[in-house]
Amino acid sequence: MSKTFARTDALAAALLLLWAGMVLGFAFLMAPLLFSLLPSRDLAGQIAGQVVGRLDLMAWFAFGGAMALVLAPRWLQEVRDADGLGPQRLWGAAALVALLVCFASAFIVTPRLQEMRARMNGPVETLELGSPERTAYQKAHGISRQFMGLRLLLALALAGGVAVLPRKS
Repeated sequence: MSKTFARTDALAAALLLLWAGMVLGFAFLMAPLLFSLLPSRDLAGQIAGQVVGRLDLMAWFAFGGAMALVLAPRWLQEVRDADGLGPQRLWGAAALVALLVCFASAFIVTPRLQEMRARMNGPVETLELGSPERTAYQKAHGISRQFMGLRLLLALALAGGVAVLPRKS
């Protein structure tokens, strides 16, 4: 059974690291290029928003898939063992937190940002600096960035945490 754990753990870590790589590529390569090369910050923001929506979707697959790959083969074994709080339970709790952040980002923050952009008359940068609409949009955008950063940290921690999970049957 330990060979099965090693394979599913490696696949789970690969899923998480792949998603983390996509986020890092977007944050440090694509987003800066969009905002420096495109003629309008509004157009760059629209494209970046579409990419973030796709990253949100991929986060569901990465965190959900990793959780299924790591926890499913261990579930029956842990039911038989009456251990207290172990690495598997901590890993599962962190994966659940990641999925909750995915849910909040995909179904609360991102739709709110899209709704705010739809109500605006023109690009965000044309709004006055102190206007309530611009301030609200900037706050929501900041929350979106923080959620992405939190998921990135969770993905890296979960990928690394797979190494300490029990592998014996």
